[in-house]
Amino acid sequence: MATAALASGVCVEGTLASNLHATAGGNSCIASQLRPQPSFLGVSRASSPFLGLRVRQSRAASSRRSETCSALRVESSAVDVNEGVEEAKEERSVIVIDNYDSFTYNLVQYLGDLGCKIEVYRNDEITVDELRAKKPRGILISPGPGAPQDSGISLQVVRELGPTIPLFGVCMGLQCMGEAFGGKIVRAPNGVMHGKSSPVFHDEKGEPGLLDGLPSPFTACRYHSLVIEQETFPADQLEVTAWTEDGLVMGVRHRVYKHIQGVQFHPESIITQNGMQIVGNFLKMLDRKEAADQEGTEAKVLETA
Repeated sequence: MATAALASGVCVEGTLASNLHATAGGNSCIASQLRPQPSFLGVSRASSPFLGLRVRQSRAASSRRSETCSALRVESSAVDVNEGVEEAKEERSVIVIDNYDSFTYNLVQYLGDLGCKIEVYRNDEITVDELRAKKPRGILISPGPGAPQDSGISLQVVRELGPTIPLFGVCMGLQCMGEAFGGKIVRAPNGVMHGKSSPVFHDEKGEPGLLDGLPSPFTACRYHSLVIEQETFPADQLEVTAWTEDGLVMGVRHRVYKHIQGVQFHPESIITQNGMQIVGNFLKMLDRKEAADQEGTEAKVLETA
């Protein structure tokens, strides 16, 4: 029976009977609870309890944070539960950039449940060049406290890797996309939205994306105080795919690089309808990108034959 130490220092064994949620940077939301009764195989000392996943440390601990893991390689023990999503690609991982947030490992759990091979790195413990060298299938940029300037390499990842590697930004991850392409991140006009639900409307204009197959509107859990400013929204680069009743941006997609997409709300929250489906749609996006790349490679081979 696996034994693991939580961030609080308490040790537990076996199956976790209730949902657990640690906090990071004073940012917590009970609404982001994981599904009940997951098999408890290990946790990361670096963030929230890590449920139902096998973990092994893959980098030395940071000298500035000797008590936390520098990086983790995560392999899911779960089977694929989302129809249409391919089994895990053994040779390449989905990389999660952890912006020191308590929600990160809920997202990792969802990816694991969907059969992904996953690597998790804190935003200041790996360089963009190191990420590029790993040739990930895709990159998920997690939520986090503060503004995009506090997100370590996340902004640079959007600017430098976005054109070639699929990106999924969640909360701060979406804000990084807005700022990277010329928008301003400002205080939400209606104040702090911590753990509150809202109806979210969406329109992906017939192109399957993160919200493919979801009702419009659907209920989403919001946990943010910042938004992409409407007046400076970079409409020449990004298109709005989702919004609230009062017009705040809840989802974006790049106009040219359709594999750059993000949401302002939290799909990993139990309050969000079809949250697992949203994460599954990201994996389908990876499959489409790989198929298109393969088609392009084969076409070039035929041209040179």
